Amino acid sequence: MLEYLHIENIAVIEEANIDFSKGFNVMTGETGAGKSIVIDSLFAIMGERTSRELIRHGSNKAVVSASFSCLNSSVYHKLEEIGYPADSDGRIILQRTLFSDGRGQVKINSRPANVSALKEIGKLLINIHGQHDNQTLLDPQQHITFIDAYAENKCEKNEYLKAFSSFRDITKELNKLTAEQEENEKKLSLLKYQIEELEKADVKLGEIEELKVYLDSYNQSEKISRSIDAVVGAISGENEDDIYSVLDKLRQAKASFAAVVGYLPGAEQLMEKLETIVLDCEAIGLEAVTLKDKLEFNPEKAENSRNRLDFLHSLMLKYGGSEEKALEFLENAKNQLAEINLNNERITELENMLEPAEQNLIEAGKKLTESRKRASAEICKRITEELSFLDFNSACFKAEIESGRYTKNGCDTTEFLISANAGEEPKPLAKIASGGELSRIMLAIRSVLSLKDDVDTLIFDEIDSGISGHAAQKVATKLIDVADLRQVICVTHLAQIASGAHIHLFISKEVREGRTYTKIIPLDKEGQIKEIARIMSGGEYTENLLKTAEEMINFRKSN
Repeated sequence: MLEYLHIENIAVIEEANIDFSKGFNVMTGETGAGKSIVIDSLFAIMGERTSRELIRHGSNKAVVSASFSCLNSSVYHKLEEIGYPADSDGRIILQRTLFSDGRGQVKINSRPANVSALKEIGKLLINIHGQHDNQTLLDPQQHITFIDAYAENKCEKNEYLKAFSSFRDITKELNKLTAEQEENEKKLSLLKYQIEELEKADVKLGEIEELKVYLDSYNQSEKISRSIDAVVGAISGENEDDIYSVLDKLRQAKASFAAVVGYLPGAEQLMEKLETIVLDCEAIGLEAVTLKDKLEFNPEKAENSRNRLDFLHSLMLKYGGSEEKALEFLENAKNQLAEINLNNERITELENMLEPAEQNLIEAGKKLTESRKRASAEICKRITEELSFLDFNSACFKAEIESGRYTKNGCDTTEFLISANAGEEPKPLAKIASGGELSRIMLAIRSVLSLKDDVDTLIFDEIDSGISGHAAQKVATKLIDVADLRQVICVTHLAQIASGAHIHLFISKEVREGRTYTKIIPLDKEGQIKEIARIMSGGEYTENLLKTAEEMINFRKSN
């Protein structure tokens, strides 16, 4: 239960420390005193969306902290699960700080946390029901949540959601691949042609450059041959322009020096050098002939090479401009073809999966619907009984469950119907219920659900709107009955409800130096009597009103 709430710089509340107890806690005060600010603070500590507009003017931050004790096992389990175990005394302290620059800070048991963790814990600690909550009764799409809360069909819902998610995912993927299939079929024939053309072409890196070098060599082969012949002719005497070859002249020179060796100093050395030159020239001649023999003069091969080069140039224009790009294109085309083939295989696989998944969904949907129909009969009977207590003496409350389309919430559409008078057919709540009736209907539903709910603290924010007189007495009695099972905190304007408070908190405001300040004061019995008298009178009160207020309090305590 909520045992303590600290509020700092939230709207008109500069600072407030509020102690709550088990049982029935009531907050009263004049309109605009700050009761709604307390509720806003509780929403903040539950991890709900907040605005920096809540921060009191002139302050750079606002703080809300709350202490809870006597927690149920589901809360302890969730705390352990998210890594924030309770204190040794079993308490948990939640704190949320809002900064004027938009930043926020969350702590659970003095340890840093985030808003999502706060929300996970908050929904297990507090349920807040107010006038806005009544609007859910006017929205048939919300009615199924009340049935499920009573049905305790979490297992059926999980199985259904699992089946629904599987069927949805298969359908979504199948639709996507099927839509792509027609476009893929158009691409398929082109890809096959491109792959076949490139594979048949047998493109190799560097082949174009090799062909160019070969054809350049071929085109220059005649010129090269003549040059070699000229060299060989000059050396060997086969050149028509020269009567004597280079070798002949060198040999003659050598012979001339041989005749003077011994007579002329140095002649022998020159003769040896001439001998070396003769040998080199003979070697050059032989090597030149060998080079000429290596020349390839094959017109057919040259023609084939030219054709291959032209073909490759043409192919490159289609596939990227280079051998690298063409080979890359081929690889990508093969990958695309493989992907299309895989997609087709996947379509077949998904089509085979679809029917079993649909059957699983239908079966899971039936089980979920059955759990809701079983719970519906029981909850409607209980709500009708509660409504009878709350002055709907001839009420008949029904839940109309019909088959609908499959959604993540099931395959049912549910709408609450009510007949407030005997002999009348039940009709949708939105068509017949007034504001006060909605408040009582919601209280009846919450009274029934409280037996199934593990949440220890129920907060009713002006749920008494639109009711008075005998109906107000019954609402007060019902709230007090609920407080026997849960901690109840109620913001009210009705004396009948306030008179049953175990803890009565009075919220007032005052203006000091141009600023508004809110005070939250726990009332003793005398203060409670005066406040109830004020509520009944709307302002000033008489001794008779004080006496009536005291009698109301004593009556509540004796019953």
